Amino acid sequence: MFARRHPILFSLLVLCTIGAVVIISVAALFFLGKKDTAFEFGDKVGVVEIKGVIADAKQTVLELKRFRKNEDIKAIVLRIDSPGGGVGPSQEIYAEVKKTRRTKKVVASMGAIAASGGYYVAAAADHLVANPGTITGSIGVLMEFANVEELFKKIGLSAVVLKSGNYKDTGSPLRKMTLEEKELLQGFIDNVHQQFVVAVAEEREMSEESVRAIADGRILSGEQAQKLGLLDSLGNMEDAITIAAELGGIKGEPAVVYAERKKFSVLELILGSKLAGALDRITGAALHSGYLYVPGYAVDNG
Repeated sequence: MFARRHPILFSLLVLCTIGAVVIISVAALFFLGKKDTAFEFGDKVGVVEIKGVIADAKQTVLELKRFRKNEDIKAIVLRIDSPGGGVGPSQEIYAEVKKTRRTKKVVASMGAIAASGGYYVAAAADHLVANPGTITGSIGVLMEFANVEELFKKIGLSAVVLKSGNYKDTGSPLRKMTLEEKELLQGFIDNVHQQFVVAVAEEREMSEESVRAIADGRILSGEQAQKLGLLDSLGNMEDAITIAAELGGIKGEPAVVYAERKKFSVLELILGSKLAGALDRITGAALHSGYLYVPGYAVDNG
């Protein structure tokens, strides 16, 4: 018998077989638990979801492009549950939504929060829908820096920095920021903030002055935002789908297709996407600007 002649090898084969069965079972449960409407007949409304901090636009841009090229998708709902994020990624998604609007109607549906960069990407849609209590607005730019100079002194550490120009280490946590550096960064922030104001003014057909009057970082409820002209209507996700179907010329109840997410990963299932996000935070660049609403933080623009 093989098992008697090679007990160790036999045991390894058994363990590998059991492991393979477990992995296949978990994957099967994961996929079977998701309803796939891609093969349903009739005109469809596609749903692209933006959840959490906007740190990378790649996935959302790809999903918008796929739906834009799919002739069965007559309209798209951009479902947003995000406090915003990086300026670059937010602007990339904003630009892709505008491209999509050339051929298909896009409705933005705001969930619990669609603030700062979350509102920025929503503003590019044909129609904006939010719940009365949705946290939105927060039109502004945020940059944060830490200074550990005094801590280093207490523990007896010192740092040596070599640089090619006066501003190359601007924002360094190893020293206090100079007045010239603060003015330089404030000019950058003002410029990026102006880009935000102009985008909202153009999409909402408002004057820059009226947008700038409320573009001081303040958050707004969905109800407040609608009264100020930042939204089109109040409603939930189902209302947004209904509006999208009507704008897309769909008769009757539409099939709803959610954008296909990235391929299933057993490792991610075990470790969780939160860990991946935490690692990105740890290894990411320290200097960045954001269209981001951060609860509990006060920003001094003076």
